[in-house]
Amino acid sequence: MGRLEDKVAIVTGAGRGIGKAIAGKFAAEGATVVVTDLDGASAEETAAGLPDAVPVRADVTDRRSVQAMADFAVRRFGRVDVLVNNAGWDKASPFLDSDPDDWDRAIAVNLYGVLHACKAVLPAMAARGSGAVVNLGSDAGRVGSSGEAVYSAAKGGVIAFTKSLAREMARHQVRVNCVCPGPTDTALFASFAGPDLRQALIKAIPFRRLGQPADVANVVAFLACDEACYVTGQTVSVSGGLTMS
Repeated sequence: MGRLEDKVAIVTGAGRGIGKAIAGKFAAEGATVVVTDLDGASAEETAAGLPDAVPVRADVTDRRSVQAMADFAVRRFGRVDVLVNNAGWDKASPFLDSDPDDWDRAIAVNLYGVLHACKAVLPAMAARGSGAVVNLGSDAGRVGSSGEAVYSAAKGGVIAFTKSLAREMARHQVRVNCVCPGPTDTALFASFAGPDLRQALIKAIPFRRLGQPADVANVVAFLACDEACYVTGQTVSVSGGLTMS
């Protein structure tokens, strides 16, 4: 029996990368997964490979789209036990060279996306007196990252929001935690990290490798399951020791 048996989970940005790995891990642990992504085709592809999973196209920057996602999950399954806010976006450049339109998108996806999903899903969790939220932050939000100033700011906001929300939701027995990946070998990482940066990071990481999506998914699954029933308001880095706290 899996650690998430009989749980209904929403995972945003689950069409690829870390989100896809989280959806797969949850399904392997027995959860029914609502696989959401801005790219509906990738959501369908991920869901097709998982038992009982259902795909939903959702734009986390659009509050109405996110509310429709939450309403669908409750109509279909009666409840949502776990919310994983994984959807993210980044475009690397020095801040002084950055485009303010890119600031808006980085904050809309990485920060407002989390706010929208929590606002849509948490009222039902609070009413039931149970639930778990895992927000995906980033070590960029803990220690900073050159070329990712606005992304770092948004992820720092996610970390702070997680702590405050955990305090508010504790009275309802709803747990809220944050997982911060370090450099992880995904398509998003490859889109802005060339071979030189990749090798420099591998040398800097004590475990001498980039993270894999499964490394992050394993920690998210623990925080989502009942074994972590006394853990809330925490920020956990999954970085191979690149950052330590």
